[in-house]
This record gives sequence, C-alpha cells and structure tokens, in this order.
Amino acid sequence: MNALPVIAIVGRPNVGKSTLFNRICGSRKAAVLDTPGVTRDRNYEECEIGGRGFILIDTGGYDPDEDSSLAFHMREQIAMAVEEADAIILIVDRMQPDNPIDREMAEKLRRSGKTCLLAVNKCDNVQQEQEAWGFTELGVGEVHPVSALNGAGVAELLENALESLPHVEAPPKDEDALKIAVVGRPNVGKSTLVNRILGAERVIADSTPGTTRDAIDMPFTRDGRNYVLIDTAGIRRRGKVERGIEKLSVMSALISLKRCDVALILLDAERGITDQDTHIAGYAEESGKLLIFIVNKWDAVPDKDNSSAGDFVKKIRQEFKFLQWVPIQFISAKTGDRVGRIFKIIDELMPQYDCQIPTSQVNDAIQQALIDHSPPMRRGLRLKIKYACQTGSKPPIFSLFVNDPGLIHFSYRRYLVNKLRESFGLTNVPLWLALKRKSTNRYVSDED
Repeated sequence: MNALPVIAIVGRPNVGKSTLFNRICGSRKAAVLDTPGVTRDRNYEECEIGGRGFILIDTGGYDPDEDSSLAFHMREQIAMAVEEADAIILIVDRMQPDNPIDREMAEKLRRSGKTCLLAVNKCDNVQQEQEAWGFTELGVGEVHPVSALNGAGVAELLENALESLPHVEAPPKDEDALKIAVVGRPNVGKSTLVNRILGAERVIADSTPGTTRDAIDMPFTRDGRNYVLIDTAGIRRRGKVERGIEKLSVMSALISLKRCDVALILLDAERGITDQDTHIAGYAEESGKLLIFIVNKWDAVPDKDNSSAGDFVKKIRQEFKFLQWVPIQFISAKTGDRVGRIFKIIDELMPQYDCQIPTSQVNDAIQQALIDHSPPMRRGLRLKIKYACQTGSKPPIFSLFVNDPGLIHFSYRRYLVNKLRESFGLTNVPLWLALKRKSTNRYVSDED
C-alpha cells in the first residue's frame, strides 16, 4: 500500500492553524484558544475525504524573534513538519496584512520547493474575501479566502491541496491498535519517554514545565503489533488549573484517559511522590483503564540499589492505597533502560483486562465467598446475592443481583472484589463491581 500523502499547516502564532486543523479533521482534537502559542508539537491526524486518505499536521506558531530554548524547539518542529509534508498550507490573518513573519515564512516555503497554498483566514463575507487577494504579493501559491471557524472556503482549499498529491485510498481504521496514554504532572519526562519509544524526536522534550499542551496521537508498530501512543499535557490539581491554556490542556489529557486502553502514570524518582501525582492517579483510576506506574529518572538517583527500589515501591503503595493492584516499573526514559519492559507488562496484563469469565464460574466464586464470610447485618437486614455474572470487559465488570444494594458495606464490597481477583487471576487490572436490585419485573441498579 502506498504511503498516505502529508499536508502540513504552518503559520505564525494565533492565525487559526488549529481551528483549520479541527475543521478539516471534523473533531476538536487540537486545543484552540485566542492566545498565541497553544500548539507547540506537531499534531498528526489521519483524514479521509471522498475515499482519499491523507495525513494532516498541525504545527506550533512560527516566531523567529523569540530566543528561548522552547521557541527554538518549536521552530525545529515546524521545519520537520515542512520536511515531512508533500503539500503545505500557509495560513495568514486577513486582519493583519503585511506582516514581516508572514513574508519570512513565505520565502522559506518558496525555497523548500514543496507545493504550497495560501489560506487567508477570517474571511466571513464577500467584502472580506476581496481583501484576501492583497496577500497575493507573498508569492506562495494560490490564494484561498477561508473562514476556519465557520468552514467557508475550506473544502475548495483542501481540494486544491489534494490535486497535486497522489491519489491514495484511505486505509481502514485499525480498531485493533492498542492506545497508550502517557500521563503525569508537568516535567516528569512524558515527552522524553514518547520519543524513546518511537525512536525519534516526535514531540518537544524541554525542561520547562507544561511544554506539551495538546494530546498528540502517534501511531507506531512494535514486534508486529500496532499501537497509538498519546503524549498528554501535564496535569495539575483541579484547584490549581488556571483558566485558558492550562484548562484546555487538562481537558485534553482527561479525554485521552477516556479513549486510551492503557495509561502509563509517570512518577519522578528524583522529586518523589507529590499531591499532584495522587490526583492524577485518581483520574486514571476513574477511567477504568489498564494502569502501570512508571518510575522515571531512576538513573539519576544516587546510590540506588535493590533496597532503595524496594523503599520507593513501599512509598507508592502507601501513597496510592486505592491502587494496590497497579504494577510498577522503574525506567530511565533518557537512557532507554528498561523501557522495553513496559510492553512486556502490557502483553502480560491484556488477557486479564479483556477476560471473559463464564457465568457459572462467577456464581461459584461468589457462593464460595459467601460461605467463607457471610455479609454483615446492616439496619437489621442482611445482603442476599441472588445471581452474579460478568457484564463487561476492559475493565472486567461483575454485576451482582441482590435484594438491596444499600445493604453492602464498603469493606464487604472490597472483600468480594478481592475474592474475584483471587478466583480468576485478575491481580493487576481494574475490576468493577456493580450491585443491582433484583425485582419481579426488571433489574434496578443501585443508581436508580
């Protein structure tokens, strides 16, 4: 199969690149805010128009005057996107004509020799479309008046971009690709780990906290299996999330938790466990995903030995009492030490996470649990379990049909969960227990 052609969207900060990206993709994948610099990494999305497939890249805003290390990395990411692209859309702001950065970018694109198109954004009526033709002097391909916000002119822009590219049929979506989200507080090494796994500088790794803002999807293949790696923005506690950019970043990361299969919770071996780590782990637990604690930067810990690793494991178990079942792996994303072990753990745990237990075995396990330890009395009544079965996987969900869900004590619920884990070897995956009231006409859940 031929490789999909690549279209990159470039431009200076705050001209509407991510809005155009979302318009073409038909999703809210990239963070959009009326503040310069929201997008920093290359953001990839596989798209399909009329059966034709292509890859669209969103890039950070180009600012040649900013001399910080972060700005340097952003310019480097844009250069990589231009190098990867078969066609390039330069987007400018109709309301800001004759901008020197636009001219500089146009000159660079002309020298690239790539197919280029000029999208003049924020053209919402006929008069504004006429104003767009003043940008012809940039000399970088055909001018396209568009409104990324409401979609005007976008279809024609995309049609012209595809005209110069090979016609490649869109491949079927790989529903079997395992989605892995890398989550954690700012500056724990998420992007460094992503780059290590991919073997390329796909996302910016910088010492400035909060470098990653969008959730970046990156498909890859390892040992014959397809994966999608999701690098997420650093998460802070809800009470500490500032309005605007950081709020969007947290929303993006939480959405990534909901749509992934596996979440790698990164901890910093140098700085230890913080309150933010506990909050992030709480979000991850609520998602019901397969979780792995990744202790990063272990190479930087002085005088480390087996006992110090054991001490850190004890700290994790003490701080995350609600996640005793989560496996722990020590790594160095910087050197690559033990990074490959992450995939071995995933392979070992997926059969547990996607298990299907016969109903007869579930009922046998619950009946044995009742024999070993009967439910305590509450309000003068005792919980009676009529029937049990598995009602979901990823995570495994077991439903118990009972006389009154309100009669179960949290300690007895925990006892039943542990018994199910023990009975079916579900030692390192989330396990949900749902109690439903059995009535003569219907089953009523304890939320009713």
